[in-house]
Amino acid sequence: MIQPLFLESVLQEKIWGGDHLKRFGYTLPSDKIGEYWAISAHPNGVSTIKNGDYAGVKLDDLYQEHRELFGHAKKDVFPLLTKILDANDWLSVQVHPDDAYGLANEGELGKTECWYIIDAQPGAEIIYGHHAKSKAELRDMIASGDWDHLLTKVKVKAGDFFYVPSGTMHAIGKGILILETQQSSDTTYRVYDFDRKDDQGNLRELHIEKSIDVLTLGEPANTTPTVTKAENLDKTTFVSNDFFTVEKWEITGPTTFNKTAPYTLCSVLDGEGILTVAGQRYPVKLGDHFILTSDITKWEFDGKLTIIASHDGE
Repeated sequence: MIQPLFLESVLQEKIWGGDHLKRFGYTLPSDKIGEYWAISAHPNGVSTIKNGDYAGVKLDDLYQEHRELFGHAKKDVFPLLTKILDANDWLSVQVHPDDAYGLANEGELGKTECWYIIDAQPGAEIIYGHHAKSKAELRDMIASGDWDHLLTKVKVKAGDFFYVPSGTMHAIGKGILILETQQSSDTTYRVYDFDRKDDQGNLRELHIEKSIDVLTLGEPANTTPTVTKAENLDKTTFVSNDFFTVEKWEITGPTTFNKTAPYTLCSVLDGEGILTVAGQRYPVKLGDHFILTSDITKWEFDGKLTIIASHDGE
């Protein structure tokens, strides 16, 4: 049967997490939930199919055993990971390696990612890049803790988008909700963690040498969104490259889509409506995440919905 795959996924506690993910209808086991790994086949948090023929199957197993659902994708592992993050406090200042460094040193892919700002408190900021002109200057400023001069801070608001390639110094600031689309990797090198301690009174591990190895020089170059309009649809393309394509679909009524990628990941960030696939109607609402598989060549939405959609850059 041709059908979308709706997902049940994993909540992750974090030292910087909060309780704002309950706005999506999720039941939170604590008030320190930092991440919902909404569409994930990564071993540290695997999504489970919750409907139809594959109900109860883990996404990593489905990808390995039914590659036809993903356009016979050639990559060994499911390539993307979609998260929602609740930054109730600053995340660590960090950087991710590229694929070559990640595979050589950590045994997994590197991590290029991007952020869609769902919500942000007034004055909220991120760290996006640094001011060091050389690796030697970078090392000196890290060693001396000269964070005010080293780090580039940027104010953010709801609807903003940031492309964060591997090698970018970055941190999500307090009071921000983000949808993150990333390579399926969990490798993070911490540069600075505000000298805070965990529940056991321990400082979290830093990875200074690896961070200096992989950090790139120069300010990050964000992407330029493009908007196309159709009846009842505003489609914003934020980024499209070898890693992923990420779009926002703002739907205000009946809208028909035709397949343009082997498969598409969808996250509903606002509203509710009906998804119709092969004559079957599926209610969709805020907080739902689903995959439109390769055998779905056409689908329709009706209602008022804001969806972040992505697909692999293969």
